[in-house]
This record gives sequence, structure tokens and C-alpha cells, in this order.
Amino acid sequence: MSTYDRLIELLDRGQARFRLIDHAPEGRTGPASVLRSHAAAQAAKCLVVRVALGRRSRRYVLAVVPGDRRVDLDGLNDLYSGRETSFASREAAERLTGSVSGSIPPFAFHADLDLVVDPTLLVHEEIFFNAARLDRSVALATSDYLTLAGPLVQRIAEPPPEVLTTAAASGAHGDDAA
Repeated sequence: MSTYDRLIELLDRGQARFRLIDHAPEGRTGPASVLRSHAAAQAAKCLVVRVALGRRSRRYVLAVVPGDRRVDLDGLNDLYSGRETSFASREAAERLTGSVSGSIPPFAFHADLDLVVDPTLLVHEEIFFNAARLDRSVALATSDYLTLAGPLVQRIAEPPPEVLTTAAASGAHGDDAA
């Protein structure tokens, strides 16, 4: 059974409040958010991370953060008391998720994959993500996501980019006075 079929079966069986959104193939969070007509902060950006625990011991984590944020690798390393943390190879990520890169849903269907979600994604009533396909996405009620996915909820997103300084925001650059 494909990851897409497993996902839809889980959502149906769990009586989740969701809808499918068909769109042009897209795996990048920003452009996919535009195609789906929602704020990037509501997108579940899903990245597989490798945490080295010892010489021959490692753990793979499906890190889920808002689409407008980056994964805090140091934070994940601390969470797992790891020695080193890095993004998993594309091959490992696709093997563990059963999805091509850019289409990974925020559900861990593989026993060797932990699921950790940043709480800043969960403040929205609904989250959006690719449905293990580049041409189809899911809009899912956040409360149903939490019930069905059962993630560990921990701060794993870097803080948002700094806001422009007041001077830059007001257009005071010294050479473009009104």
C-alpha cells in the first residue's frame, strides 16, 4: 500500500476533518502554500533528520515545523542527547517515509522514524501538507492531526527571521528622502 493510500485510510478511519487539494506538482513549501491559498505558517514542513547517538547508534526523526521556519538542528540534538545532527540523505528520507522528497506528510508510518512537531505549527485550526504526492495536498483540522499522528510536541523550530529595523521599515535609507 502506498504512503498516500495509508494516509487517506488513516484519515478516513479516524473520521478526520480534512479535504484534498489538487494542484500543479510542487514540493517546495512556499510555492505549495501559494497554490493551496494559505499562509506559509500553516504549512507542515516535514524534514527527516539523522541524530547520531553514539558510534553505531542513530535515530531518524521526522521534524515538522511551520513552513516559514527552519528546523533547529541543535535543539533536536539536545532533545535526543545526540552527538551530531544532520539532515538525512534523500535516499534515507524517501525510504523511511515512502514519499519522494518534497511530498513527505507529517505522519511517521515507519517504526524507525520518530515524529516531533513544533508547537508553533499547532496554533492554527487547520494545517496543510503534501499528501505523499507532489500534485495533491491535505488541509487537516489540527486537533484531528494531533489525535491521529500522536507526535511528540517540542520546540524544534528556529525563531522567525528578525523583523526589519524601524529605520529600514520606514524607508529611511539616507538617499531616498521624500
